[in-house]
Amino acid sequence: MKAEKDKNTGKWLIQFRYTNWQGERKKTTKRGFNTKREAEEWVRNFLMSQQADFNMNFEEFVKIYRADVENRIRPSTCETKDNIIDKKILPYFGKKSVNCITAADIRNWQNIMMSLRKKDGKPYSETYLHTINNQLTAIFNYAVKFYDLANNPCRKAGSMGRKQADEMRFLTVDEFSKFIDGVMDKQKSYVTFMTLFWTGMRLGEMLALTPADIDFENKTIRIDKSYDTKHKTEGPTKTYTSTRTITAPEFLLADIKDYMNSVYGLKKNDRLFGVTKYYMEHEKERALKNSGLDHVRIHDLRHSHCALLFEMGIPPLEVKERLGHKNIETTLNVYAHVYPGKQRVLSDKLDKVYKEGLQSGKEE
Repeated sequence: MKAEKDKNTGKWLIQFRYTNWQGERKKTTKRGFNTKREAEEWVRNFLMSQQADFNMNFEEFVKIYRADVENRIRPSTCETKDNIIDKKILPYFGKKSVNCITAADIRNWQNIMMSLRKKDGKPYSETYLHTINNQLTAIFNYAVKFYDLANNPCRKAGSMGRKQADEMRFLTVDEFSKFIDGVMDKQKSYVTFMTLFWTGMRLGEMLALTPADIDFENKTIRIDKSYDTKHKTEGPTKTYTSTRTITAPEFLLADIKDYMNSVYGLKKNDRLFGVTKYYMEHEKERALKNSGLDHVRIHDLRHSHCALLFEMGIPPLEVKERLGHKNIETTLNVYAHVYPGKQRVLSDKLDKVYKEGLQSGKEE
């Protein structure tokens, strides 16, 4: 390892050798450092990262983690991860050595996160706190699984926040009728929200639909891709179970066909609804204002469809397949929010059966 002044730029450069992940010996030069110490420190961190030496700074190990996972997740998911890591994790742990981060450090960090306030003065939601904590846990799990870190300090520290919100917001059919009346004057808005409510698609799935995905003869819609409006890119569905073909009611297919006929030059592989997430949010707010309904998220229309299917008596497994949930637990969680009193009804029925059994025994 040799650091010296670059004659061309006046800054410091450093030459060094290392063994890459394939076991090959390499020689390289890194330039552009302001001081000799800065150059030597960069090389030390780089060499530790090649060996995953946990004396390295946490921020250096995060670079290894990011380089791996970014190839395995969707760009939008990667962006969410990066935002949490950069703003909520690295400012607190970045300069600490990985093997020096303790459960007590994590508990202190959790307390800081729970004490933070947003611009409106409100604390972060329980679900967001849970998401932040899960990201830190994921980094340490990665270190344990692939680089033999002795243990994950997050396990000992415990979690924060909650996985699910206390309440989910649903629109009944009557409420949705009022909602959709609020955007009846725009055909595109009307058809997009009708599609979301009556199919339960995710927003990205709906925005990726093409005319080729609509089978009017067999009354089905094929869902096999998702559209990211921020990056203007099309990618796969959220999970492998999200790729599916669902049936669609005749009235919705008629609305979609009328809309398709109104779009000049629409080709079979064009995006059916060429709108942005901003457009959908704006139109959603307009619908709420015109209808007088309380705040709902666009994703709540998916919950509403799920709740409607349960109300119709559709078995949970069929609901799971139609919604493209990865796990049946996700489906049943919606059910638990729709019918929080069902457990009481069930126990009352068991009590009734028991008493009827006793009465029957007395009569014999």
